[in-house]
Amino acid sequence: MVSSPHPALGRLHAVVLYVGAVLGSGVLIVPALAADLAGPASIMAWIAMAIAALPMALTMSTLAARFPGGGGVSTFVEQAFGSGAGAFVGWLFLLAIPFGAPISTFVAAAYAVSAFGLPARAVGPLAAALLAGVLAVNYRGMRAAAWLQVGVVGAVAALLAVAVAGGAWHVRVEHFTPFAPHGIVGVGRAAAILFWSFIGWEAVTHLSGEFRDPRRDLVPAVSIAAAIITVLYVGTAVVTVGTGSYGGGRSAASLVLVMRAALGPAAGWATGILALACVSAMLVTYLGGAASLARSLAQRGLAPAFLGAANAVGAPAGGLLAIGVLGGGVLVALVSNASSLQTLILLPSASFIAVYLLGTAAGVKLAPSRGEAGMAWFAFATSALVYPFLGWGALYPLVVAIPAWLTARRRQRAATGSVAESHSASV
Repeated sequence: MVSSPHPALGRLHAVVLYVGAVLGSGVLIVPALAADLAGPASIMAWIAMAIAALPMALTMSTLAARFPGGGGVSTFVEQAFGSGAGAFVGWLFLLAIPFGAPISTFVAAAYAVSAFGLPARAVGPLAAALLAGVLAVNYRGMRAAAWLQVGVVGAVAALLAVAVAGGAWHVRVEHFTPFAPHGIVGVGRAAAILFWSFIGWEAVTHLSGEFRDPRRDLVPAVSIAAAIITVLYVGTAVVTVGTGSYGGGRSAASLVLVMRAALGPAAGWATGILALACVSAMLVTYLGGAASLARSLAQRGLAPAFLGAANAVGAPAGGLLAIGVLGGGVLVALVSNASSLQTLILLPSASFIAVYLLGTAAGVKLAPSRGEAGMAWFAFATSALVYPFLGWGALYPLVVAIPAWLTARRRQRAATGSVAESHSASV
């Protein structure tokens, strides 16, 4: 286990890191997309997925509390299944971030540019500035990043609360009928896309070594965060449906319409700020977690040594630099249309679900009680049901398995050689 030499975070930081990681940019458009598929019954899908996601959240936080350190999921997968599996999960998460981070900044920048009324050519520079800004925040250390996260997540929650409260005055009963125009199939399809709005719990596991008392703080924090996220998601879904802010061209700008009902002419700017804040909050957790993971893998001999470099405040500078370089390249590919968003998004999606599959499987094996084992089994089954829907992207983890296997094998050979040399010296 590799922990921070100066752990300084507490329960409040854990709550905002969890909320920031999970909420993300999905709240901007997913309520309308779900309503397109299921109508007003999409609200039931939101509630069902919030309940289904809780075992995943609790499994991840329980394991992180028992095995704190920068390795996160890879650490407890290694505890359960060996160093090869641990290396695989670590690389899987690590290689997802240079794709996922620029995709998120690109989407947020496009949304904000539209909301602010800026020219389309501003998307690239704004996305690059957002990515660079989050990297710079993490470079100053997790303590500074976590306190900034308190402010950002507070602002996101406040803006969404204003949107929900203001939009509630414009809710009409007639918008809730027919309740399930597409039947149970529509509700199921809505639930499938909502799954992506409830992942992010795994990112905080890599930051568990930054907490003063992870055993005391992480599990209560994840429960509080899950409640906050559920209220914000369900509230946004209710006003989206109740104000009729979905369907046709309205779905792409549904939150702008809800905001307009609450704030009037200021809605565009408020929504643009919300888009940037949501993604910033998510990336503070994900980039910080990925860089900590890179350092942990390097210190365990499962990644190149330069990824283990730290700066004067102890931040994982080597990992942040690598993420910045690779992520910048992906962002250039997106802005120049060298690769499509639809193609690239499959890669981090497959990685994160595979991480959940192996992480929850480790939870089953390492569970100290039947209750925790049952919770982990449920989380594993939920992830397994979603994985086939990834299509060809489901093959991406097999590509990642190659460097993971090679690094684990090299580590095993080095360990065997050290033992042999020690034995020879003692004879």
